[in-house]
Amino acid sequence: MEFNSLIFLLSFPLIVVLYYLLPGKGKTFWIFAASCIFYMCWNYKYIFLLLSATIVTYLAGIGMDKCRSQRQKKCILAACILFSVWILFLFKYFNMFMDTAVALGGLAGISIKKAGLDLLLPVGISFYIFQTLGYVIDVYRGDVEAEKNFVNYGAFITFFPQLVAGPIERSGNLLKQMKEEHHLNPRECVEGFSRMLWGYFQKVVIADRIAVIVTAVYDDYMSYSGVYIVAATVLFAFQIYCDFDGYTNIAIGAAKILGFDLMTNFNAPYFARSVADFWHRWHISLSSWFRDYLYIPLGGNRRGQRKKYRNLMITFLVSGLWHGANWTYVIWGGLHGAYQVMENIWKNRFHDKRLSEKGKGNEKAAAFLQWIGTFLAVDFAWLFFRAASVKGAFSMIGRIFGEFRIGDILNREMAVSLGLEMGNIIVLSIALCILFLSDFLKDKGRIYKKIWQLPIALRWIVLYIAMFGILIFGYYGPEYNASQFIYFQF
Repeated sequence: MEFNSLIFLLSFPLIVVLYYLLPGKGKTFWIFAASCIFYMCWNYKYIFLLLSATIVTYLAGIGMDKCRSQRQKKCILAACILFSVWILFLFKYFNMFMDTAVALGGLAGISIKKAGLDLLLPVGISFYIFQTLGYVIDVYRGDVEAEKNFVNYGAFITFFPQLVAGPIERSGNLLKQMKEEHHLNPRECVEGFSRMLWGYFQKVVIADRIAVIVTAVYDDYMSYSGVYIVAATVLFAFQIYCDFDGYTNIAIGAAKILGFDLMTNFNAPYFARSVADFWHRWHISLSSWFRDYLYIPLGGNRRGQRKKYRNLMITFLVSGLWHGANWTYVIWGGLHGAYQVMENIWKNRFHDKRLSEKGKGNEKAAAFLQWIGTFLAVDFAWLFFRAASVKGAFSMIGRIFGEFRIGDILNREMAVSLGLEMGNIIVLSIALCILFLSDFLKDKGRIYKKIWQLPIALRWIVLYIAMFGILIFGYYGPEYNASQFIYFQF
């Protein structure tokens, strides 16, 4: 079930009403049951995979809690990690592994028979596997106590607002809230509904509109010159941001209505002034997960610069692989790792103090250049993320440098082939300006609170205007199909 589907829009109010009508522990059981139903609406067969991961890690937590020796704990943790990695490998990476083996065998003159698995990738598998792994590692470290109540734990892992695309929650935050009593809070409902509306604005007004242009260019890039590929790649940066942050805002808003607080996952990432800063603002739950459970255990920055650079590269290569079973994602992750290594080398040789000593004017100019440079670096990496293959990505780069004709922007026939008429382009331009101002002011939280402070009649007038505005200006054409959230595939 997707947030932009009619079935969710109709069922969510029912879920909320029943949740608040049920007493005490019945609320948590309802969340668990509703979350399982939510997942089964996508494919009922894969609920068994989700529940298997939940049961295994639940038992592992209890098992570690009862262990008397550290060695026994390590054995349980290792078995749990192997189980989780095996699930990911089997459902997500097996075919990629076989394709790579066949290709390498061909280069070496060795014939390898491909043995592929015809398995549908379970939606959100990488998210819930990482959430379960985070829990068992936290129990092993002693950061949290093992959860004895299976319903509480099951509700924590399967919590439907963030089940299929995050944020990847920690047991210290969300699991703790599963044990608390939640009562209907009108203020939280208004704030949550306001946040959901902003998420829908990002998704159906901006992301789905941009998707039309990006898909047209990337699916047939040989028909477009370099200037269109550059334009589509820049637009994709905003498509994936609005798509993913839109999902996150709907998830956080829906959870808020139910009385739960999910972690912030985005913080104006395209205003970052370095790639390291970008990753402090983009997909925060994932970047902090890799920091705490991979980068720091590898040694972090505690063992000298060379090992720090090695750890950065490993972390970002794994992060790229986490996103998908394609070498384009690995290259994308490797680029981000390389960017951060280069940033570290630059800072070590040319300290930022040299810039600040030259006066405020130069400091502002330097900040602007850092911002532009960061966006260009991040956007170049997005080309690999969006491309269907490594070969396709390099072909597009070749067209950018070999066939970049700025005058083609004025080619009416080519512009029309992108799929959006002038009215939609105007709506998209205005919506992007609203997005820019929103991220620049960093004031959405205060806006949600101000909506609550309005007189009740005016408050609901504002919310209804926003809701109908999204319905009217959402991308709805004669052949419109609500596009799936991008991160569902991960």
